[in-house]
Amino acid sequence: MNHTIIVTTPEELQQCLTIRREVFIHEQQVDESLEIDEFDASPEACVHVLLHHDGKSAATGRMQPYDEITMKLQRIAVLQPYRGTGAGKAIVYALEEEAFRKGFKYTLLDAQCQAEIFYSKLGYVTVSSEPFLDANIPHVRMKKQLS
Repeated sequence: MNHTIIVTTPEELQQCLTIRREVFIHEQQVDESLEIDEFDASPEACVHVLLHHDGKSAATGRMQPYDEITMKLQRIAVLQPYRGTGAGKAIVYALEEEAFRKGFKYTLLDAQCQAEIFYSKLGYVTVSSEPFLDANIPHVRMKKQLS
C-alpha cells in the first residue's frame, strides 16, 4: 500500500536523496553536482514528498514556486521495483494537492521525453515548442491547471 508524506525531518529528506541518487545518478548517469542542490539542504528549503510502499521508501518528488501562481514540480523519482505500482502518480498527486493547498493555480514540470505520455495521462499539456536538454537528457516543459 502507498502512503505519501510531506518531508519534515532530515531523516526523511535523506530517504528522498537516496532514491534520487539511485534513479538519477546511478541509473541515468546524471552528475551528482547537477542532481543535488541548495533546495536539498534541509526539509525547509523546498517542499519534498516521500512515498512509502508497504513501509519502504519507494518514490519522491519536490517542488518550489516558479512564479506567483505556478508551482514547479521537480526531481520526481520512483525506484525500479515500484514502477508500475501507482507510486509515480501518487507522488505527482501529493505535490499537486500541496501546491493547491498553498494557493497555486498551476503546476509546471520539465519531463524527460520518455515520461511525456505518463504526465499527459495525468492532465499535463506540453508547452515547450521542442525538446531541450537538461543534464544531457531530452526534456519537454509541461503544465497543468489545478482545480
